[in-house]
Amino acid sequence: MLALLRHVLLLWFLAAAVAFPAAASAATPVIGVGEQNARMFESKDWDRLGTRDVRYIVSWDALRNKWERDDTDAYLLAAGRAGARVLVGFGHSRTRSRRRTLPSPSVFRREFLRFHKRYPYVKTYLTWNEANHCSQPTCRRPDAAARFHDILVEECKGCTIVAPSVLDKRDMPEWVAQVEKHAKRPIKTWALHNYIDANRFRSRGTRALLKATKAKIWFTETGGIVRRDNGSTIEFADSPFHAVRAVKWVFKLARLSPRVQRVYFYHWVAPPADATWDSALLDSKGRPRPALAVIKRAVRASKR
Repeated sequence: MLALLRHVLLLWFLAAAVAFPAAASAATPVIGVGEQNARMFESKDWDRLGTRDVRYIVSWDALRNKWERDDTDAYLLAAGRAGARVLVGFGHSRTRSRRRTLPSPSVFRREFLRFHKRYPYVKTYLTWNEANHCSQPTCRRPDAAARFHDILVEECKGCTIVAPSVLDKRDMPEWVAQVEKHAKRPIKTWALHNYIDANRFRSRGTRALLKATKAKIWFTETGGIVRRDNGSTIEFADSPFHAVRAVKWVFKLARLSPRVQRVYFYHWVAPPADATWDSALLDSKGRPRPALAVIKRAVRASKR
């Protein structure tokens, strides 16, 4: 399996060098999809969408678990076959006993080197997913998040390293300032999950990040809520038609600054009925929802 994965990823890497420009124009952000399920790459609608950028999240200790190692192998193999360019992000452990564990810098370095050795053709990394949310062990440790960013820069020469993704919460600007204070390596790109802005049709959170840093900005997770019941006290409207309005608003947010260079919509296929979050672009039967047409038009326009 690993030999096949490396062969496919080599072909993917060589193809990507030709197929993908080094950077999008300032006025046209790269458009991608955040999705954990490799079956997306089998979808005709994915093929028709016309983008090849995807975001995939793994735990910081993913290679310690056979099931997660197998899942990651399968995802990257499918992505390579589809010619996709994958942004890989790290997050909390999926092993219950380590879910709240913050790895030391030496442990994070060791685990990343193992990951990079297994998947050497992954060249774009997100330091930590939603690092300012207190479901993550980085929540009250922006200094640790800064050190993890430095480690990725040091150990992945020639890679694009994105600072931790942050939620558009009130405390976000100060958290970002603390990371930039502690980082020894320049932060060139920050990541934002601006669901509040997108679904409340405002721009406060996105503008706050633009003000808090001079770096480029990627929206590494955003979109319109179709259904949500996760116990949060932050209220959103939700429906397939609300999602259309929210997706259109995301593109307005991306136009706030030429520093906004990528937008990844989460996610592809609707989850089971008992899931607490659904912002998918296809329904549970694999049928396109109205928001997908908005994204298709934007992808088409970006190629003119």
